[in-house]
Amino acid sequence: MSKKQTWFVMIVLAVALVACLVVDLMLPSYHIAVTVIKKAAVYALVAVSMNLLNGFTGLFSLGQAGFMLLGAYAYGVLTIPVDKRAGVYQYFDGGAIHFSIPEIFSGVLGDTVGTTVGMLAALLVGGILAALVAYLIGLPVLRLKSDYLAIATLGFAEILRAFFQWNALGPITNGSNLLKSYPAFSHATPYVVLAGLMIAFIVLLIRSTYGRAFKAIRDDEVAAEAMGINLSRHKRLAFVISSFFAGIGGGMMAMYMGTIAAAPFKSTLTYEILLIVVIGGIGSITGSVLASFLYIFSSEWLLRGLDSGTFLGINAPGLFKNGFRMAVFSIIIMVIVLFFRRGLMGDKELPDIPNMIRGVGRRKKEARK
Repeated sequence: MSKKQTWFVMIVLAVALVACLVVDLMLPSYHIAVTVIKKAAVYALVAVSMNLLNGFTGLFSLGQAGFMLLGAYAYGVLTIPVDKRAGVYQYFDGGAIHFSIPEIFSGVLGDTVGTTVGMLAALLVGGILAALVAYLIGLPVLRLKSDYLAIATLGFAEILRAFFQWNALGPITNGSNLLKSYPAFSHATPYVVLAGLMIAFIVLLIRSTYGRAFKAIRDDEVAAEAMGINLSRHKRLAFVISSFFAGIGGGMMAMYMGTIAAAPFKSTLTYEILLIVVIGGIGSITGSVLASFLYIFSSEWLLRGLDSGTFLGINAPGLFKNGFRMAVFSIIIMVIVLFFRRGLMGDKELPDIPNMIRGVGRRKKEARK
């Protein structure tokens, strides 16, 4: 990047962070703006992790919801306070696990710091668990290609969701009952900072030699193998890394939701993340982040009035009723897909935005001439 591009990126990130801090200071934690930022940050991380696999490596995987499920349950199980486990696992005699990672760290580092470190450690454990399962699943599954790989990973996610609701695992997963009473960040800034750090790591990975190998596999597997790239090793590496960050995203999703159940982590969630990747641009980290915030802002806030009778000051309960929001949202998505075939950003990134703006300006001047 040039110095101008570097300064542009730093200014944009600083403005985003300051805006998030202002929202946290000015608004209560239950305000819709705080909720939107939390959820959008989680979706941004998971969308970028999926883009690493689908957009930069060319592997069409639909197992993201399953890895998020692993991260969410790992976080919940390991952070529920010991004195609350009897109430949470009331049908399973208090559960099989009788410790809490935040409480362990609190005994050493103090309540505030220890709890925060324990929460971060539990997120890390969730990511590692998702990565380990991805490694095992990837051994047979990554031999498949295209739609077959998508079907296999989608089936894995659905099987995993049913498996976690099995009563035999109840002492750990609480069966089909909710996991609750675990600690969570109440403000939006920790979500944004965490997601930002994880995404920054993915960006560094993509710019490394491994990232270049991923792109070579995406562009032409035969040529990549002829250049000495170990296809199976790099595919497995991309799959494991993507799943690791999806697991961390799942833990953050658990924080956001406040309770954990297997039901929300169904194939619909994966399709939602895939839609964000496509809207933002397959192969663009910036596009995935931007599309995540636009998607959540529109679906959870801007268009919410279409389901409640009043929208933009127009009171029409006969038209604006339950379900109309999704109809309008579907039309908006269709328009984006039709007019932005490569997504909002294509394969461009944040440093390329000034050049894109200048290019649009030049085209307008040429059209006037």
